[in-house]
Amino acid sequence: MSKFVLGVTGASGSIYAVRLLEELLKSGHEVFLVCTKCGEQVLNYEVNLTIEHIVKQCGDHGKKLRVCAIDDLFAPIASGSFLIDGMVVLPCSMSTMGKISHGIGDNLLIRAADVCIKEKRNLVLVPRETPLSTIHLKNMLSLSEMGVTILPAMPSFYHKPRTIEDMIDAIVGRVMRSLGIENHLYHEWNGGV
Repeated sequence: MSKFVLGVTGASGSIYAVRLLEELLKSGHEVFLVCTKCGEQVLNYEVNLTIEHIVKQCGDHGKKLRVCAIDDLFAPIASGSFLIDGMVVLPCSMSTMGKISHGIGDNLLIRAADVCIKEKRNLVLVPRETPLSTIHLKNMLSLSEMGVTILPAMPSFYHKPRTIEDMIDAIVGRVMRSLGIENHLYHEWNGGV
C-alpha cells in the first residue's frame, strides 16, 4: 500500500484529521503523523484526544502508523530520498501555510511539506480560517502556482448531509480523492439526478 504524511496544526478542525487517519489506516496505507504543539492542544480541546489516545484507538491498524516528533528533522519524511505518495496538512493553520509558501522549514511538518514541493509530490493543504486576509490569499496563490492543492474545509450541501459526520466525511473524502485514493465518503455531483 501507499505511504502518506498527515500533518496536523493548531487550526480548528482536528476532527477532520482524526477521521482521515482512521480511513487511511483502515484502507491499509502507512501513515507518518506529525503534529505541531498547538495542533496537539487543539486536538485535545476539540475532540478530547491526545496522540497517545489516537494510537491506542487504532488497534491493529496502528501497526501502519508512525508518529513523528515535530522537532525530529532526522525522521525519514524530512528527506527527499524517502519516497512517499503524498502529504496532507489537515487542518492547516495560516502560520503553517505562510511558512510553507516561503520555505521556512523550522519543524518537521514544514520540512516534509517543503520536500513534497521540491520533489514534485502530491501536497494537499486544508486551510481552516475565515475570513481570509490578503496575505492568506497570496500565500495560497503562491502555493497553488507551485502545484500544491489548496482544499479548504468548506462543506457542500448538494448531497443533503443529515449529520455533522456526513459533512466531515465529505471533506475527508475529497481530501482522499486529491491524494489519489478512491473512496465512498462523499457523493459526486450527478446533475441532481
